[in-house]
Amino acid sequence: MHISDLRQRLRALGALPVHEDRVLRRWAMAQPQEGGRKQLQHFLPLALRTALPAITDELAGLARLHSQHAGEDGSARLLVALHDGQQVESVLLPPDRPKRRPSRAMSGGGLCVSTQVGCAVGCVFCMTGQGGLVRQLGSAEIVAQVVLARALRPVNKVVFMGMGEPAHNLDAVMEAVQLLGTGGGIGHKNLVFSTVGDPRVFARLHALGPGEVKPALALSLHTTVATRRLTLLPRAPRFDPEALVAAGEAYARATGYPIQYQWTLIEGVNDGDDEIEGIVRLLTGKYALMNLIPYNAVEGLAFQRPSWERAAQIARTLHRRGVLTKLRHSAGQDVDAGCGQLRARAEAPSRRIDIAVAQG
Repeated sequence: MHISDLRQRLRALGALPVHEDRVLRRWAMAQPQEGGRKQLQHFLPLALRTALPAITDELAGLARLHSQHAGEDGSARLLVALHDGQQVESVLLPPDRPKRRPSRAMSGGGLCVSTQVGCAVGCVFCMTGQGGLVRQLGSAEIVAQVVLARALRPVNKVVFMGMGEPAHNLDAVMEAVQLLGTGGGIGHKNLVFSTVGDPRVFARLHALGPGEVKPALALSLHTTVATRRLTLLPRAPRFDPEALVAAGEAYARATGYPIQYQWTLIEGVNDGDDEIEGIVRLLTGKYALMNLIPYNAVEGLAFQRPSWERAAQIARTLHRRGVLTKLRHSAGQDVDAGCGQLRARAEAPSRRIDIAVAQG
């Protein structure tokens, strides 16, 4: 289901824009439709009131919790069952640290959502990419993951960085972004569109009008060496690191949002001094943040994460040389929370994949 389809159904039942927005807002906020200051019989058309229970049940069936795996760091990996029996993963990220001065504003954490069942990019270090693309998610299925998560804890940030490549499902992802950034009550900078880099994404984002939600952007860099990128991301668009950073910088300057560059740190692959020099060369002076994320080991793949000491040394070196860098803990390490692992275990627990480590 797409949000546009849902809007058409509501209109066919006599909904005006204000009715439409109310129904979608309360759904996206994980609030019951019968709540609020106005009683439904004093506000919604009769045909819509009559159909609303069935629509609510249908929306609830878009994403149901199959299993939940809590990590010691406060994260929780959710295996989500879709209406057709397919499964995707969402991750409740560790809650925000309490502020020094308590605020009445809703506090909460982030949620990483999936945009596809499987993925066509085929990153060699990622479990999701090993099985290819199964199907796209509708925009309502993407929002439904947020609704499901909000039933468990407050969510004030959504990162489109789960299973799938958002650029390959661009219309649905952008439709979800627009609803979450309006009726969903999430700040625009807290909607993070993550992509390996695709010219269509930059064209679409730059074309957004003044009244539309402009998400923040996270770009999967992983290496500064074009040939190595080709090995690590074999089916990604041919976007060499220099061109990717240039496109990201243009969007950063246009929106005032710094670009988050994602770097999965893999021992012996992209943790060498040559990559440190490459990062300094590409990102010095850029409106950017480098996120170093030590590799989340995947059973059956040959890649390993570097020691924490090595990762910290890289982060310190980059920071000292003028590149704003954060060393991230991969959420849910203790529950094998690498993207795609829960789904892979649920569907084929004995499956093993052997891939040689890419050499630069």
